Order: sequence, then C-alpha cells, then structure tokens
Amino acid sequence: MAEPVFNDMLVLELASVLAGPSVGQFFAELGATVVKLENAATGGDVTRTWKLAAEQGKSEVSAYFSAANWGKLSIGLDITQSHALEEVHKLAAKADVVIASYKPGDAEKLQVDYHTLAQLNPRLIYGHITGYGQQDQRAGYDAVIQAESGFMHMNGSPDGPPTKMPVALMDMLAAHQLKEGLLTALLQRERTGKGSYVQVSLFDAAVSALANQGTNYLVAGHSPQRMGSEHPNIVPYGSVYTCRDGLQLVLAIGDDRQFRRLCQVLGDAALADNPDFATNGARVRNRIAVNQQLGQLISQHERDGLLGELHRLHVPVGAVNSVPEVFAQPQTRRMLLTQPNGPSGIRQVAFVVEGARAETVTPPPAFAQHQDQVLGMLESPGQ
Repeated sequence: MAEPVFNDMLVLELASVLAGPSVGQFFAELGATVVKLENAATGGDVTRTWKLAAEQGKSEVSAYFSAANWGKLSIGLDITQSHALEEVHKLAAKADVVIASYKPGDAEKLQVDYHTLAQLNPRLIYGHITGYGQQDQRAGYDAVIQAESGFMHMNGSPDGPPTKMPVALMDMLAAHQLKEGLLTALLQRERTGKGSYVQVSLFDAAVSALANQGTNYLVAGHSPQRMGSEHPNIVPYGSVYTCRDGLQLVLAIGDDRQFRRLCQVLGDAALADNPDFATNGARVRNRIAVNQQLGQLISQHERDGLLGELHRLHVPVGAVNSVPEVFAQPQTRRMLLTQPNGPSGIRQVAFVVEGARAETVTPPPAFAQHQDQVLGMLESPGQ
C-alpha cells in the first residue's frame, strides 16, 4: 500500500484560531507530522476556550478547536524564554514547512520570522498569514474583513442590514490560498532545492474571491447590492421557493434549456415560450414576475417528489437543508473525522487522490499533550 503523499514531511505550525490551523490539518491528513506550537503563557490556542453553552463542562477539546486541529502533535512553550526559543529553532531546522499567523513585525521580535529560520534551514518553506499584508500592522479578524472587503454589504436581504456570513469564510479562503502557495513552493523546491517565503492576507484572499461580483463593478460599473439569495446575472439562480408541504428548495437554472425543462415539470410548459421569460436576459429584466410565477407553481408540489423529477431531468435544484440534515446524508460520511467519546471533526482534504491521504487521523490534541515526544525527537540521533 502506498504511503500518504507527505509521509516524510515535518510541518511546524506557529498559528492559531482557524486559517493557519486549517492548513496544518490539511498536511496532517495527507500524512505529514504536524507539530502545533501553542503559547504556554496563555494556555494555548484561544479556540480551546471558544465553547458553546452546550459544551460547558464537557470535553477539554472545544468544537471550534476540533474544526482545524486533527492529526497534530501539541507542544506548549513560551518562546519569549530563551530555552523555549532554542527548541523552536531546532524544530525549524528540521522542518519542511512553517505555518505562521503573526502580525507584521511580531515574528521578527520573537525571532521566528522567515529570515531568521531560513538561516537555520535554507530549504524551509515559510507560509505567513496576515490580516492586510506586510505594510499594515492591524491584526486580521474575519468579521472585520467581511465588512471591509464588501461581502457584508452584498450579503443579506434587500431590506435588511449588511450581514456577516455564518462561517469564518475569509479565514477559509486565506487558508486555501496559503495551501496553493505552499504546494507551489514545494514544487519549486523540488526543482531548485531552495525554500521560499509564501505570503497571503485575509484581505487579499477576500478580494480575489469577489469573482463575478467584483467584475460586475469593474466591467459594467454595477455596484452589487443585497439581493438575499438571488443572483445578479442569472434568474432563477439561488432563488428559494416553498413547496406545498412547507419545505424549501433552491433553483440554480444556468441556461434556457434547463428553464424549459423546469416549466415542463411544473406543469406549465408554455411559460418558457413567454417572451418575458424565454431567455436568461429576459428573466433578469423580469425577475419579480419570474419569481412570482415559479413560486405559485412550486407551491402546488410536494418537495421530495418535485426534487426527484427535476433531478431525473437534470434540472439544477436542491433541498434547503439544516446542518443536522447535512450530516444525515450518506455523502457527508466520507468527510467526517470521528473518535470514541469525543468531538467529531470535518476533513480539510475534500479531494480524492489514490494513496494521498493518511488512513487514520488522530483526534485533536490536549494542550501540550506531546511535549515529551516532540522534544525527545529533537534529541534523538538521526532525526
């Protein structure tokens, strides 16, 4: 059986909260040894304390911490102390990758910046997440970045306030950007033998993800506004409708053929011949009328039966699921990380490459759980 793709890799994680740790778990799931350095002066990653009311008094590992810390070895050190810094430098000298999330200038003060560590290890690849890049000293917070990058302004109902998305999406976008940068740097190192410094900011990752909403402004001068779940360029796309049984579904009609099949299933094939509805351009201009007509037709059908018929005809549609309903689906099971009598987690690796993943991933560690193991590894000959 082939070994996981990063089986011989050592990753040193100098990051906390979500973005950096998500990248660390990504490498752990692909077989790397990931050492998570937690601040002994503060009791470790702050997300260890971010518990729901329902979690109080239960597992030491919070649900939030469990979101991004599977498969890691935890050590607790105060690197403002010289002996602790020395241990970190020893780890960095052996590491393939360092993941850091310090504010600009802080890594230099702590002597764990790329320039310092690269002198100990010229092959080191150092991935650094900041809030706004090297020229802005502010720390990055997902909710603030969502506001500053335009996402909150666009998100929500037309008559409602700007709305934050319910996950730290800017953190996750930055994590994906950093993964891409680190994988590119690893390929580059295979060719050149040299390490490199990979930078990403939450703000840059957010702006890059504006995608068509950003180019709607850049190309057409259109300032995106709140539209609920509607799409500015396509109708009906993202539109939510309620069925006769009170259950909801969402449509994602991408072309006129799909719209024609939708009307056929709904029992009003002639609707697709109406000049106001026949093309996507016409539907965008007549958005309100389209939604009213479709809403009336869909309200006459039970959701499950309607979904089945639309799926059969390859019309893009889906149920509006709650999170418990998501995790009840068979397709979700392959994404779960589980352990006996402890919190579950979600895989960071969502792709499938034969032999790439580790067969098992260890549960999120307790604070400094692997202190002796990791520090002992540094003293072992041949390591």
